[in-house]
Amino acid sequence: MKARIENLLAQIKELKCSNAKEIEEARVRLLGKKGEVTALFEEFRSFSPELKKEFGRTINELKQAAAAKIEELKSTVSQEQVAEGSKEDLSMPGTPFELGSRHPVSIVRQEIVDIFRKFGYDVAEGPEIEDDYHVFEALNFPQNHPARDMQDTFFVSAGHPNPLLLRTHTSSVQVRAMETMKLPIRVICPGRVFRNEAISARAHCIFHQVEGLYIDENVTFADLKQAILLFAREMFGPETQIRMRPSYFPFTEPSSEIDVSCNICHGKGCNICKGTGWLEIMGCGMVDPNVLEASGIDSSKYSGFAFGMGLERIAMLKWQVNDLRHYFENDLRFLSEFKTSIEV
Repeated sequence: MKARIENLLAQIKELKCSNAKEIEEARVRLLGKKGEVTALFEEFRSFSPELKKEFGRTINELKQAAAAKIEELKSTVSQEQVAEGSKEDLSMPGTPFELGSRHPVSIVRQEIVDIFRKFGYDVAEGPEIEDDYHVFEALNFPQNHPARDMQDTFFVSAGHPNPLLLRTHTSSVQVRAMETMKLPIRVICPGRVFRNEAISARAHCIFHQVEGLYIDENVTFADLKQAILLFAREMFGPETQIRMRPSYFPFTEPSSEIDVSCNICHGKGCNICKGTGWLEIMGCGMVDPNVLEASGIDSSKYSGFAFGMGLERIAMLKWQVNDLRHYFENDLRFLSEFKTSIEV
């Protein structure tokens, strides 16, 4: 028995394997159910107490040595395989991979924010779930206005004096700015808004806005016109012209729609501008005195202007996209078309 143990121990110390298959064969030969070390344990069961005392420890040490040698061989072979597999041909070209970019609407938002920051505007944000007061009442919307109807607005709660709803415009952020900020106020309010509208190529129930607000002493409509003209030329090019058409909004008086000269046909008429040479980009106006007073601002001393634009519409005009639904479908075939023009 002693000689067999010493012989096996010597074999284990000299054991060498070059691959995983040989290691597994050695393990089975030594420690398998019919292995040589396992056979010693079978014989050990029939030993007398004196022999068990003499050989028990030696056989256990033999088993431990065999298991340790197998693990050592596994580790060595694995490291050699990793070393062999890591050899690379540095003359081969690298594996190409495609870089992504931000969403076109996000790019437009950042461009607009950067333009107005240059004009001295701060950025203000507010909650998407708002109360009726900040979305409608503080903005001079009468109680019977259609926007307060469930068919036009997504109400979260109803049946009490100040229900909650998904904001229909970021003008609610302007109200919060007037309530909390010190005068003069010059802010833009970017964010996502929601309206209960049928989804089409020109409308969606979810879209993004950037609205602006400037309140100070002696602010006039001429200041509004100049601010919009400077923005349009920064956004669409130095040759861009604007025109202002009378309109109506509950929170501004007087109010106007803003068109810019078509940057595709340069005013000659094309399918993008429907032959008119002009493209609508936003609404604006002088802040209604009732809106100022609702936020605790003295309308006899202060005046201001506000404007608002849809980011999807601006993006459509900037890149001549004729269906804003593409911006929400996350189709990489569509988004990849903008990589060369908007990658930053």
